[in-house]
Amino acid sequence: MDKKIMFDKHTVEIDWAGTPLKLETGGMARQADGAVLATYGETVLLATVCAARSAKPGQSFFPLTVNFQEKFYATGKVPGGYFKREGRPTERETLISRLTDRPLRPLFPKGFMNETQVIITVLQHDLENEPDVIGMIAASAAITLAGLPFMGPIAASRIGYIDGEYVLQPSLQEMENSDLDLVVAGTQDAVMMVESEAKELSEDIMLGAIAAAHEGFQPVIDAIIELAEKAAKEPWDFAAPDYSAEKKQVAKLLEKDIAGAYKKTDKMERVAALAEARDKGGKLVTSEENPDGIDASIFSEVFKSIESAVVRGAVIKTKKRIDGRGLDQVRQIVGEVGTLPRTHGSSLFTRGETQALCVATLGTSEDEQFVDELTGTIKNRFMLHYNFLPFCVGEARFLRGTSRREYGHGKLAWRALQAVLPSAEDFPYTIRIVSEIMESNGSSSMATVCGSSLALMDAGVPISNPVSGIAMGLIKEGDGIAILSDILGDEDHLGDMDFKVAGTRDGITSLQMDIKIAGITQDIMKDALTQASAGRLHILDEMDKAIDGSRQEVGEFAPRIETIKIPVDKIRDVIGTGGKVIREIVDTTGARVSVEDDGTIKIASNDQKSIEAAKEWIHGLTAEPEEGVIYDGKVVKVMDFGAFVNFFGKRDGLVHVSQIAAERVNHPSDHVKEGDMVKVKLMGFDNRGKVRLSMKVVDQETGEEISQDKDD
Repeated sequence: MDKKIMFDKHTVEIDWAGTPLKLETGGMARQADGAVLATYGETVLLATVCAARSAKPGQSFFPLTVNFQEKFYATGKVPGGYFKREGRPTERETLISRLTDRPLRPLFPKGFMNETQVIITVLQHDLENEPDVIGMIAASAAITLAGLPFMGPIAASRIGYIDGEYVLQPSLQEMENSDLDLVVAGTQDAVMMVESEAKELSEDIMLGAIAAAHEGFQPVIDAIIELAEKAAKEPWDFAAPDYSAEKKQVAKLLEKDIAGAYKKTDKMERVAALAEARDKGGKLVTSEENPDGIDASIFSEVFKSIESAVVRGAVIKTKKRIDGRGLDQVRQIVGEVGTLPRTHGSSLFTRGETQALCVATLGTSEDEQFVDELTGTIKNRFMLHYNFLPFCVGEARFLRGTSRREYGHGKLAWRALQAVLPSAEDFPYTIRIVSEIMESNGSSSMATVCGSSLALMDAGVPISNPVSGIAMGLIKEGDGIAILSDILGDEDHLGDMDFKVAGTRDGITSLQMDIKIAGITQDIMKDALTQASAGRLHILDEMDKAIDGSRQEVGEFAPRIETIKIPVDKIRDVIGTGGKVIREIVDTTGARVSVEDDGTIKIASNDQKSIEAAKEWIHGLTAEPEEGVIYDGKVVKVMDFGAFVNFFGKRDGLVHVSQIAAERVNHPSDHVKEGDMVKVKLMGFDNRGKVRLSMKVVDQETGEEISQDKDD
């Protein structure tokens, strides 16, 4: 069969940031609703989308699933582990899945409830171009080609900040020298999502980077549109459902109750009042007694829309928040440290009805996390784990594994703190922080940033600056705009923007933004960043009341670590055959010893005597004896021509018969025997490198060298 008949291929290729980008459809995954093969440089990804033709009865939310998966064959590697097969999604795959989901989800119209699945697979990685941004582009193109109701396309780009210049789509190698790692996604007209990690950069630099990213991906959007003009399927016949009649019914019965509930400043009282309103509305829902009533899923949607209208209208009109605060007012803050005194460092950070218990643990290099990635195995010496259990929002739910949300919030806090951590040379510890969310009513991720900063300082980690974080919101109704500092959970759900900013007094370390509507201008983002800066500094002032700098030493329950350096060619002497020597050192001294490939040795123990014993042992194995120095030694063997003395670690040397005593010696055994402790001077080395020792030049009683005059 002719290939042209079998494959209806369509391709668009552009030069993007100096590297060719090719989008192709029709050659792979032809039974998917949409499939795009994206190639950037020599990194290749396949994105597919499939959607159900109808929604499940009673479906009350949009069931969109995005899965990003990396295959080890993409870099010619075999997976580690026993099964030699890729398993459950890694943390990196989960984070990129979330990154892709965030700008796509808001662009599906309200009322579209058909189950939709996007799968992005990394088929080849050239080890130069990161696949995450290319995967977002491929997913957007696949959805656009599928004809789904989608207000896209979107595109994305990465911006680095290197030597004071913005760099579009930097390579992995270039990113090593960048002060910024920023990913932006959006449409032709609007930014939809921002994710970043920065080294204390100013608000103006961050705004400039967002603008550069948005401008940078415009050619990609044009390429997706060009491909769609060639190969897009017919648009689905979808019209958003009209619930205006149901909304009038529900509003007539419940609008006053909902408005009254949102006048309660206490969260739990407000939740209870809203629950009463829902129960009251139950008479409108379809039942045996009311067969002509409103479907339950429609009632839920309408109830939420009335909530939104009540809250948003009140904020725009009164410039007051749900809990009575002004737009730029931060809730009351209480920071505490040393909450759990036997841990290495701990804090309890409370902001309004959001509370995080953060615990820092210090370990050795043996505790580093090894992660097998396509680009190679990496070692993480800093880990931050975020846990959000049901009790923190007053719910009873089945406990499952770590959620995507928990991974995402933990990584956001990790990025915020990464810039202020000391180097491994200055602080040779592995650091793990666990954030346990005790209560949540708005931005527990930013509470985690603040609490983790306090816990690090409490643990004696010499961070360069304390870090705080704040979540900003936006409500935009026509020309009315309200920017909210330190948003509540309800303001997050019912608002138009979730803008999280973390940083020090010197600048921003992390910024994350999700926008639910188009039309967020550069001026609005600038105003939000300016307002966030004031809030961030206020929170830092409040944190200072608990602790304003790192403790001078690590806590009494943390291990002590000392670092020494040995020649690389001496590493085998410390490790020994099959690790025999290093195991003996550890078993005997009780210290933990790790050896790096460059000869760096880290010795850790809670007992300083153990550290000193291990250091002395290693010194004896690796140091070289010095000519002219007097050593204490032990006779290990007596021969006719002299005695062998162990004088330096496991180093033996010969005391020739002529060097045993000042007088003539007939046989060495007349003066020494095995086991005798003697004092010897290292006279030098013979032409074969053998050690020459002397006893006769050393006073065996005092250990002092016998002067030449006395010897004569």
